[in-house]
Amino acid sequence: MDDTLLLAARALVLADLQARDRAVPDAVDALEDACANRGWWAEQWPEGEAFVAGLVAQDVQDALFGTLGRWPVCLTCDPEVPEHALYIEPDIGGPMPRWVCEESGRTVAQLGRLGPAG
Repeated sequence: MDDTLLLAARALVLADLQARDRAVPDAVDALEDACANRGWWAEQWPEGEAFVAGLVAQDVQDALFGTLGRWPVCLTCDPEVPEHALYIEPDIGGPMPRWVCEESGRTVAQLGRLGPAG
């Protein structure tokens, strides 16, 4: 497998972590772990390469939930709506993964293109 696939996935997720001020050591460690695990996965199923970036994002999201809380949270809904997360759609990570609001169902951004918090 070509490392370009994992480097691209890493860059997209890292951009979103940075955009939302979550590129802290624990998050970057989770990202590195997710890339390593999905690299093995992609070697086993080469036809699934289009899904890797979205799956890495989901893996990081799951890892952070237990330590840093929800990431990324939705910033597009009314501030009076309780805090809620964005999720990757399609559910299996790709192709063309995007962040979608779990409350409204609206697409907020393509993976790697989240806007900054505040």
